[in-house]
Amino acid sequence: MTIFKIIIASFCIIYSISMKAQTIIPLYKGEIPNSIVIANREKSVTDVAGIERISKVSIPTLTLYEIKNKTSKTAAVIICPGGGYGILAASHEGSDVAEEFNRMGITAFVLKYRLPDDSTMVDKSIGPLQDAQRAIQLVRENAEQFGIDQSRIGIMGFSAGGHLAASASTRFKEPLINNERNISLRPDFSVLIYPVISFMDELTHRGSRQNLLGKGSSLESQQKFSNELQVNADTPPAFLVHASDDSAVPVANSMIYHEALLNKKIYSQLLIYPKGGHGFGMNNKTTEDKFMVGLEQWLHSIGILYK
Repeated sequence: MTIFKIIIASFCIIYSISMKAQTIIPLYKGEIPNSIVIANREKSVTDVAGIERISKVSIPTLTLYEIKNKTSKTAAVIICPGGGYGILAASHEGSDVAEEFNRMGITAFVLKYRLPDDSTMVDKSIGPLQDAQRAIQLVRENAEQFGIDQSRIGIMGFSAGGHLAASASTRFKEPLINNERNISLRPDFSVLIYPVISFMDELTHRGSRQNLLGKGSSLESQQKFSNELQVNADTPPAFLVHASDDSAVPVANSMIYHEALLNKKIYSQLLIYPKGGHGFGMNNKTTEDKFMVGLEQWLHSIGILYK
């Protein structure tokens, strides 16, 4: 290869990286609450299918996906990747989804939340929810800077990330972070994709429950972290997607949350695919239906997106 070709190739690589670069925002200024300071052991691995998985997260961040050249304030969504509270599926349940929201005209943030670990947290059961609450707080208190309408900020989660998003949607009156300015921690909408909702024996994904609560968790703690039991009159509307043949997280998780919302007269929509299993991200390969299209229509219907 000639020197000229090497220079051109190098420029193309740099250009590609810069085009994909996003703004990474530390979730906390200074000390991370409920944290035990140890060496950072975070690790990222991308498989042959291009799926990135991040493990050992102890330093949480938000990655901002901005809409370029916007002329008015936009809605925003905070995306929580899944992974059983053991890893984060950061691409097909994170960055890829953020880019799709940008195409809708919604500013997106991917939350890299702390993964429960007794060696990095005083109480690992609340660490992820602290990070979700802080993400909502940070986006809302900086809405002007981000060009965001602070009354149109939602949260989305996949699998265990869905449990986290549902927890943020039901337990916002229980602040687990410093909130001296009394900024609302309530999401304005939630999007829950094959979510872990319940921690009760007959419904739960046991790996998620064990990773968050530890082995031998009490009935009381299982009930507290079962979101179908925490729905209240102020819980935000939800859009839920699940496959009936999901062998990892039973479809009854989405059904029971949807029913709890309806019982409180909270607007919600539940889409159940006959097939698709678990972990399909935005693209269920068993059908031509794209739930993100339905989601966009639903966001119009609740006033989050304007026509």
